[in-house]
Amino acid sequence: MQEQLIPVSDYLELSLFQALGRITAQPIFSPSNKPSFDNSAMDGYAVRMNDITINRVMPIAGTIFAGIPFTGKWPNGSVLRIMTGAKIPTTCNVVVMQEHIEHCNNGIVITQPVYVGQNIRRMGEEIKINSKVLSSGTRLGIAELSLLASLGIKKIHVLRKLRVAILSIGNELQTLGKSLLEGKIYDINRFTLMFMLNQLGCEVIDLGIVEDNMQDLCEAFNTGNSVADVVITSGGVSVGEMDFTKKILENLGTIILWKLAIKPGKPFLFGQLKNSLFCGLPGNTVSATVTFYHLVQPMLLRLMGQTDRIYPLRQKARAIDFLKKSPGRLEFQRGILSCAKDGVLEVSSTGLQDSHIFSSFVIGDCFIVLECERGNVYPGEWVEIEYFNNLFRR
Repeated sequence: MQEQLIPVSDYLELSLFQALGRITAQPIFSPSNKPSFDNSAMDGYAVRMNDITINRVMPIAGTIFAGIPFTGKWPNGSVLRIMTGAKIPTTCNVVVMQEHIEHCNNGIVITQPVYVGQNIRRMGEEIKINSKVLSSGTRLGIAELSLLASLGIKKIHVLRKLRVAILSIGNELQTLGKSLLEGKIYDINRFTLMFMLNQLGCEVIDLGIVEDNMQDLCEAFNTGNSVADVVITSGGVSVGEMDFTKKILENLGTIILWKLAIKPGKPFLFGQLKNSLFCGLPGNTVSATVTFYHLVQPMLLRLMGQTDRIYPLRQKARAIDFLKKSPGRLEFQRGILSCAKDGVLEVSSTGLQDSHIFSSFVIGDCFIVLECERGNVYPGEWVEIEYFNNLFRR
C-alpha cells in the first residue's frame, strides 16, 4: 500500500497569516540569530564581574531600557539599571536581579553571590543564523508560525492542499435541512467527512448523495477521479444486492484490499482509480468514522506531504468496566479516561459499542484498542488507549 502513497509536490507561497494548518514544502532556515543580541533576562543591574565586591556600595550610572541601547559613559565600579530584554553593554558580563540587591543613598549593594553570564540571554543561544528551523513536511500550527514570525519571516512555501472528493451511497439517505421522509435517514457520514477533511486541511469536493444505481455511481466515480487526488465513498461496500462499490472499482480501477479484521469497519475497501486513490468506507456512521480515523487519516497525511506526527501515541490504562470482546478482530472501542486515587490512569466504556452509537464520540475522549487475539476484558486488567486527536477534541 505504501507505494501508492506519493505525496503532492506542487507548492505555493503564502504569508504566515494564510499558512495555519498547511504543510511546509521545503526546509526553513533562520535568516538571523535568536536572540539577535545579548540581552537581559530580567529587570536588574548590569555589572562587570571584576567590579563586584559583596556588600560594597556601587553607584548607579544610568538606566538601559528595552529597545534603547545604552550609549553613555559607564565608569568603573558602577552599575547600570537594566530592564528585561534590553541590550547588554559590551563590557557587561553579569545581570544581578533586583531581588539580590539592597538600595542605599549612593547606589546599591549586591547581597548574593553572582557568576559570569548570570541572567544574560546570549545572541543565538536559541537559534543560530542559517540553522534549520523547520523540516519539509512539517504541519504549521500556532507554535511553528509564531516561531517563524519571531525570526522576521513573512512568507513561506507550502504544499498545495490535497483534493478529496466525497460522496455518500444509498437510497435511504436524505440531505440535512429537509423533513425526514418515511424509511429515510439523514446523511451524517458525508457531513462528518467534510468536518474531518477540513480539519486536516484538505480541499473537499462534495459529490453529494448517489443512489444505489450502477450508472449513476459510475458517473460519480469518474467525476471524482477527474477532479481529485483521493475519492472517498461511504456505503455500498458490503455484499448486499445493492452494494455496487466493489464491482464498480473492479471495472474502473484496481482493488488493492477489501475487508479487514477490525471492528468496527470490516468491509473497508481500498483501491486505485485511473488518476486517484479510492477509499470505500462502510455505511454505518461509527464504522465509517473509525475507518477514516485509523486508516484514511494517516494515508491522507502522507499524501499531503506531512512527515511528522502521523501516527498517534498510545499508553496503558486500567480498565474500570467489563469490556465484551471476541477474539479474531482488532477492536476500537470508545472510552472515557480518568485518574484513580492511586494516580493510575483508568478508562471506562462509553456504553454500547454498536456501529450506530455515534454519541460515543461525544462523551468519550479515547479509543480502547483491544488486540486481535484478545477476549473479554475484566475490571482491573490493563488495556491500551489512544487519545482522540484534533478531529474529535473540543
